[in-house]
Amino acid sequence: MIAVIGDIHGCFFTFKELYSKIIDLYPEIEIYQVGDIIDRGPYSREAISFIIENSIRSVLGNHEQMALEFLKNKDSSLGRAWLYNGYMPTLLSYKNYQDDFNNHFEFLSKLPLFYNLSDCLISHAGISKSYQNRFKEVLLNDEDQLKKIIDNLKRKDDGILWTRDRLANLGKLQVVGHTRMIEPYFDKEANALFIDTGAIGGNKLSCAIIEKSSIIEIISVETKEEDLNYEVIFNKINNEKEDNASEKKDIN
Repeated sequence: MIAVIGDIHGCFFTFKELYSKIIDLYPEIEIYQVGDIIDRGPYSREAISFIIENSIRSVLGNHEQMALEFLKNKDSSLGRAWLYNGYMPTLLSYKNYQDDFNNHFEFLSKLPLFYNLSDCLISHAGISKSYQNRFKEVLLNDEDQLKKIIDNLKRKDDGILWTRDRLANLGKLQVVGHTRMIEPYFDKEANALFIDTGAIGGNKLSCAIIEKSSIIEIISVETKEEDLNYEVIFNKINNEKEDNASEKKDIN
């Protein structure tokens, strides 16, 4: 039995409360998360710290991919895309925390694209139905081959970080985020559970308790006001501008 948490997007206080609810109900459970820890919300740094401190197993999300690409090559297409997808709150959360920035982005660079567990397959966006024929039951038992195929699809629009397609029925439950839902949505035909319930949109953060491809329970927490307090971001932006202006005066 495992727990799988949806897209966090810097909503640290909501994330922390949901984690507490999970642990209260299932003290020994292993906890996973579907990526998109960062961007848009004010507390990406705090969310990653919490994941590391509590040994939560995340997969890479498309927002982490964009950020990592930007750091490697800011002129790449994916790197530039980060600048239009909520990057500023993430950078501001690391102001005066350079060591955390270095350590956290090293951590993000090592996140896997998927977890293929006995209970389910966890990824950010899922395996598209267009690749149904590649993922036979025997392949799901061959971790090296599975990883090779998924790595080759990583950058595609219908790949495991980006797809909005109907998902493939793999013969085991897929648990994914990426595509925002009001409530967790189970696609019976695809045997896929969509767990992103738009915490950053002011809805809620959700978690599924899964056992051997069965959904045992859904646990949710409404988004906390602290995570939607964009004055935090605006104040950091203004402080950044003031610091830059001060530095220019000093130079002159």
